[in-house]
Amino acid sequence: MNINKVKLLKWAKRMSYGLGILLALFICFYSSIYIGLWGKIPDSEQLTLLKQSQATQVLDANNNLIGKIYVYDRQSITYSDFPQHLIDALIATEDARFYEHNGIDNKSLLRVFFKSILMSNDSSGGGSTITLQLAKNLFGRKNHGSIGIVVNKIKESIVAKRIEKLYSKEEILTLYLNTVPFPDNTYGIESASEKFFDSHTKDLTLVESATLIGSLKANTSYNPRRYPEKSHIRKNVVINQMEKYGYLSEVQANKAKTDSIVVNYQNYAPNEGLAPYFRAQIKKQLDSLLKQKKYLKPDGEMYNIYHDGLKIHTTLDNTMQRYAEAAMKEHMTDLQRQFEKAYGQNAPWLKGKSAFEAAKKRLKVYKRLKAQGLDDKAIEDSLKIKHQTDLFSWDETSVKSMSTLDSLEYFSKFLNAGLVSLDPSNGAIKAYVGGIDYGFFQFDHIVQSKRQVGSTFKPIVYTAALENGMDPCAYFPLKAITYSDVNNWRPTNSGTFEDEDLNYSLQNALSNSINTIAVKVLYETGIDKVITQAQNMGIKSKLEAVPSIALGSSNLTVLELAKAYTSYVNDSKPSNPVFITKIEDKDGNVIASYEDLYPEQSKTDMAFSDDTRQVILEFLKATANEGTASRLRSTYQLNNAIAGKTGTTQDNKDGWFVGIMPKLVTVTWVGNDNQQIGFSSTGIGQGANSALPIFAKYIQKLNADPRYNKITKASFETPSEAVLNALTCDPTKEDGFFKRLFGNNKDERKFEKKEKKHKKGGGIFGWLKKKDKNE
Repeated sequence: MNINKVKLLKWAKRMSYGLGILLALFICFYSSIYIGLWGKIPDSEQLTLLKQSQATQVLDANNNLIGKIYVYDRQSITYSDFPQHLIDALIATEDARFYEHNGIDNKSLLRVFFKSILMSNDSSGGGSTITLQLAKNLFGRKNHGSIGIVVNKIKESIVAKRIEKLYSKEEILTLYLNTVPFPDNTYGIESASEKFFDSHTKDLTLVESATLIGSLKANTSYNPRRYPEKSHIRKNVVINQMEKYGYLSEVQANKAKTDSIVVNYQNYAPNEGLAPYFRAQIKKQLDSLLKQKKYLKPDGEMYNIYHDGLKIHTTLDNTMQRYAEAAMKEHMTDLQRQFEKAYGQNAPWLKGKSAFEAAKKRLKVYKRLKAQGLDDKAIEDSLKIKHQTDLFSWDETSVKSMSTLDSLEYFSKFLNAGLVSLDPSNGAIKAYVGGIDYGFFQFDHIVQSKRQVGSTFKPIVYTAALENGMDPCAYFPLKAITYSDVNNWRPTNSGTFEDEDLNYSLQNALSNSINTIAVKVLYETGIDKVITQAQNMGIKSKLEAVPSIALGSSNLTVLELAKAYTSYVNDSKPSNPVFITKIEDKDGNVIASYEDLYPEQSKTDMAFSDDTRQVILEFLKATANEGTASRLRSTYQLNNAIAGKTGTTQDNKDGWFVGIMPKLVTVTWVGNDNQQIGFSSTGIGQGANSALPIFAKYIQKLNADPRYNKITKASFETPSEAVLNALTCDPTKEDGFFKRLFGNNKDERKFEKKEKKHKKGGGIFGWLKKKDKNE
């Protein structure tokens, strides 16, 4: 044997020893991973019970998605919901041999091992099969240092083999597409389809499917919303792959490559998108409902709204909600400009003003610094430190460097708003706008905020008066009276009147919102009876037994007021507001039905008589036709059947409007969250200018949509002949000569509690019978 052969044999032995050692090391390394020394690996039993966190869906009355409640935005669907071109795009791009292998691409795995261990090359990734990616999506990766990618790849390969043994190829594709991450923190193809194209997966086009599959390579870089050009290029790569593997003809591929991507982005994040205030209220109700024993899971556990993929069916109408939000935005953009311009350099929210100083001391950070023992100067210095701040604007949001004091001054100027629309027949909430922007102003002005309601309370006073026997054609003088036992309170009217000795009918007084007469009607009826009437109409808030209640000094929520007004178009019964109609689990099994949720819904008692209802409706129709809400007809050209009531509170702090239609009751409110800041004048701040236009613009949009003809073209009931006869009276009446000469012209009296003269329950018919006897 020559020397060269000996050397060659030595090298061969060394190489075999080396390879043997490497193989032994790899086997030991692999075994250490397999037995769980690098972290537990799911066994077959765990893999058969795969459960992924799913977002809870909040659906409108037509089963359209409003938004979601989630930690991970994921919605699971079945294989039959995947269009074939979506499957083809995925396989052609991510795993061309998917149907041929057992989940592992051994070449790729060895390449990763040798590049990472032997060559210390971090760029060894790639080549993962769909099953390997599924394993990663299901169980994530842990940081194991410099060899982390090898450890994770081997763990994933073990899991992938187990998955392939337990599941069919179709089931693997279903699991993958339901869990894979897409751009914008979106998980699963259904959520991605809804978010980027406002479409269900089964309705995706070829271009849309290719776009979403293309984004899997790099969620950020190929986000079709943020980087449309890169997304288009990547989409064409997917199309080329589909053509290469025979899934598309050349003609089909060329067309798909020239077609542009049309994104129809829908934001379902909790703080954004459609109806965020409504969704927040839904979440609060769910938190309470799902704790009840009757709604627990079969195993006794509580459903988790963030993980269990519940389906919450609600009363909201997505289209009506969009119209309401758009109407609010259109009007508030303009009103905010009016508001700021009217104050100019003398605005109450500016630094140094009393409203600003009071607001500063209410800040949590101010209170915390004060509790730490800092003096006023130290606190002021701390609040002057600048930091990056997101700023709301009706034009566009921005980020600026400003201090806490700067931020307080900036945000204090904004007016806020609320709108709620109910179907009076069942209390179903059809539109719900809790504020101007949930991202910046999360305080809900529909259910959380209690504000003085101003003149919108007057119809309740008049309702109580009629119920307690007041003649619908009763007349009251305009002139103001001082009530000596109420701190010499002297309510007056807005504007000027030529003849304050003139007498107004109830209809004329209410439709023109005459303050002096509202107080006189209260005086004749009795405060306690008015409070009882309000309670019968569904108002739960405490009502102070004071004369100013006639002018709406009580604090109520927007939703309370809306509920009370539904009684005027619901057979005299207030409708309990309904948010949720049904709760289902992810498989469609009913957890709570409508009957479960509202067992007493149809058992509400009448709040007043049919006759009173018809009379008050006639009064409120007059408000819209020729009273304080007449701009509905003149300015906004609304010809719908509408009754309504405007409201303005003291010092123009709040503007209200209640719009009543036969099949829709809507309440709008506008004001500043700082109740020290009101409008600079009644001209701007009155409900007819501040709140009514939101309602008017909302109804204009509904009028333009024929799908809502049942609402917009509905007619009020025809009043009975008896009611029409009872309302046959002139709007005004002058006192006769002798009454002017010898009548009671005192402009001062006590507002002592006074029992009404008529028997309780006499109502209008009682008055009619007396009139008939006189005839």
